[in-house]
Formats: sequence, C-alpha cells, structure tokens
Amino acid sequence: MIRHILPEDGEILRQIYNHAVLSSTATLDLEPRTRLEQERWLELHSGIYPALVAVQDDHPIGYATISPFRPRAGYNSTVEDSVYIDPLHQRQGVGHLLLEHLLATATSLGFHSCIAHIVADHRASLQLHLSCEFRLVGVEHEIGRKFGKWLDMAILQRQLR
Repeated sequence: MIRHILPEDGEILRQIYNHAVLSSTATLDLEPRTRLEQERWLELHSGIYPALVAVQDDHPIGYATISPFRPRAGYNSTVEDSVYIDPLHQRQGVGHLLLEHLLATATSLGFHSCIAHIVADHRASLQLHLSCEFRLVGVEHEIGRKFGKWLDMAILQRQLR
C-alpha cells in the first residue's frame, strides 16, 4: 500500500535514510539525520512537496519524496525526487511503485518536470528511474566525495505534463 507520510512514520523513515547515509552513496549526506532534523524534514514533506510511504503489514518499508529543485522562483514548476527503501525490501518493486505514485502526485499538483541526481555508478537507482521514463540529460564529473572517493553525478529528467 502507498500512502502519504504520517507523523508516526518519522523514526522508521529516519532509520531507513540513516542506513543509506552510513552504508551507500544513495545520498551524499555524511552524517546521520538527527531526530530534530527529521522533524523539520517531516514538516517540509507535509505540504506541497509530499512524501509517500510504502507500507507492508502496517509497517513503512520505503518512501519517496519530491523537493524543491532550486530556491529561485523561476524553478517552482520543477521538483527533484528521492527514493529510499529498507534494505530488506529492496529489489522487490517497491521503489518502482513508489516512484510511479510520486510522479502521478507531482503531476496532479501541477509540477512540470522532475529531476533526479544519482551517483553515476548507482545502478539500481539509475535503472529505477529509466524504467519510469526518465532520460539521462548529463553527467557532472567528480562533484561529490564519499567513502574516500570522488563521485560523478548523473542527472536524469522526466517531463510530467
């Protein structure tokens, strides 16, 4: 089941995110998110930039969000997506289901374009986005650093309407 986030999802979603912070390049955050930061994150994703949660047996197993692409007003019709899945539920189609629902939600909210920034060697995330009709529009070389190595960033885009 896919639904909008609830306040009580906060800690489980923080754990899912922090696992990605500590063990992968799915995010370039280097420090785990604190409870206070998670509360602010929940507030941000309770309005026009929603977060959707995949739930199995009443337990969140992953989530997807849209966020502002850039702070300047001229970019207001473009969003950026993020998808994080509990490691025990990866490669089971949860990410695809979440991303498709998220894109439909973003379209219904009137957004025009969705951007994904993905570390260029993160195959699962690249495949997920390509399967949801994103297209590669560029690669920024060695713009991030994590786990002692330089990382290239792939930029993917999907027009929503």
